[in-house]
Amino acid sequence: MEEAVGKIWHRWVTRTALGNHPEAVVKLKEIERTAGVFFRALGGDPGLRVAAATEDEHGARRSLLKRIAGAGERAARARMDASTLRLPPEIDAFPERSLNRDLYLWLAALAAAHGSIEADGPDAADNDFRCNQFATCAALHMWPGIEPRYRRLVAAYLPTRPRPEKLPAAEAERERAIRQALEAPGTVRALPPVPAGTPPAQPVLLWLTGSLSGTAASRRNTGADPEQTADGGPPSFDENERHAHRAEQVDMPQEKNGLLIFFRAESLLAVAEFLRVNRPTDDEPDPNAASAARDLDHLSLAQDTDRVASKVRFDLDLPSAAEDDIVLGAGIPLPEWDYRKGVLLQDHVRLAELAARDAPPCPLPEPLRRTARRLHQQFAALQPGRRWLKGRSDGTELDLDAVVRAQTDRSVGRNPSDQLYLSLEKRERDLACMVLADLSLSTDSWVSSEARVIDVIRDALLLFGEALGATGDRFAMAGFSSVKRSQVRFHRLKDFNDRFDDRIRGRISAIKPGYYTRLGAALRHASQLLATEQAARRILLILSDGKPNDLDLYEGRYGIEDTRVAVGEARKQGLVPFCVTIDREGAGYLPHLFGPAGYAVIRKPEELPARLPLFYAQLTR
Repeated sequence: MEEAVGKIWHRWVTRTALGNHPEAVVKLKEIERTAGVFFRALGGDPGLRVAAATEDEHGARRSLLKRIAGAGERAARARMDASTLRLPPEIDAFPERSLNRDLYLWLAALAAAHGSIEADGPDAADNDFRCNQFATCAALHMWPGIEPRYRRLVAAYLPTRPRPEKLPAAEAERERAIRQALEAPGTVRALPPVPAGTPPAQPVLLWLTGSLSGTAASRRNTGADPEQTADGGPPSFDENERHAHRAEQVDMPQEKNGLLIFFRAESLLAVAEFLRVNRPTDDEPDPNAASAARDLDHLSLAQDTDRVASKVRFDLDLPSAAEDDIVLGAGIPLPEWDYRKGVLLQDHVRLAELAARDAPPCPLPEPLRRTARRLHQQFAALQPGRRWLKGRSDGTELDLDAVVRAQTDRSVGRNPSDQLYLSLEKRERDLACMVLADLSLSTDSWVSSEARVIDVIRDALLLFGEALGATGDRFAMAGFSSVKRSQVRFHRLKDFNDRFDDRIRGRISAIKPGYYTRLGAALRHASQLLATEQAARRILLILSDGKPNDLDLYEGRYGIEDTRVAVGEARKQGLVPFCVTIDREGAGYLPHLFGPAGYAVIRKPEELPARLPLFYAQLTR
């Protein structure tokens, strides 16, 4: 009973102290895509992704009720850094849901304006107060249509801020300056000085704050994306929960004298002895790790510059030549786009074409045959049949209607037409398609109790081949993975001149998870192969399960920008790139890569085999 009463009291006093309106809350996940499109439409950096902001202690003066409730110490403030636009995870500051939604859009517009004034007002970038006024003026000047929305937000927001008459003199003067800056942006040059030890001002919900400390610089230096796993796949978390943490860059602890003082090389066990041993329970993922991370104020990140190979001299990146797939040729040099320098690095990547070493021919698996028959019947209807063409001067037989019309014209003295024949012609589909499948290590993860991602991709390729066999369209298949820029592995599964038979099915059945995802190089080579096809419409279909990534600098925005340039190069060659992904976060970065209509996100990976041929049918309709 005491616990139940305590919970009721806590909820009531917290809600009363904060003055929020949970019945009108708008969550970031509901408006993330709209805010991102709005931000980019106003000229914002297209490479920035939208993510949740951190909740940080602001240190401002709190009311007595807030101190009693123990609430109001933290606030999620919008901010923008080199790679991310961070917005509050949810907004419930206003009683009207439309106002909370408008605040998200205003913050996106303000972020776009911040980017436009960065070059013109570098002195303002060091001062949030002046910089936000400059950005507000710029936004209202460039986009007059959003001024009514801004005025409504200001009118609704000012009554929620601390009243100057209830504050000490110095803080009251500062609060009046903030209110004037909101009502008439650009009229206040600086905040009035306050005595030392004065609490900072209450955060302004309509402004952006400084960039995340340390994270932008560390990402530029290392190329690492803190929200990716080691194999490049998306982070494992509940998509309904969006949390962020303020991070700081720290030095790697130097522990040269640990417990291991004496070391004998012969004490190392062979790696093979561990391959089939189950992990102990203490090596399993901690189910409470996510909740524990949310309780942390800061995350300290350190860059370990020591390579594993410098500690224990093992090279576990690639299999031995005897066990690896067969390498075709000496390697193909390819360029790569460095967005930081703004240059295309020529011959920066080395791509090797591979063929499966052990891939015996095999029939279509029994569980897929029923679906294959259904797709074969559906796609057979897409194949054009023979058509009679009228009004021909030469053909297979006479057109009786044309003959009667010509005889009538001759009888009345007119010049008869000589186009009196019917021609039976067969129209062909002038299409070519290249399917490029991601075979990175992240495809080894499980999507259900029965199948992994690689199994889903394998079934999708098999059904796709069966479906296109009914249309007669020319198509090829390939898979790729990578280990740094010197080892981009391109697996030739089916060439355009190959028949889709048991030999090709054997190659597809033999695919296995590889390494990393250097998508730009694989796209460039696939585009070169597809561009040689003499077809009116050439489609480059990409199957992916996560962002581009690799062991070297090919992480985060570097890999995304290189992929974007590779997609643009493919379009210049007359190709139609289209990406099908099972990455639930794909909608956050794929519009930047392929455009708003150049991708599709499949929420249930197990549906990929049946839906992939249908995407192709829509693209070729």
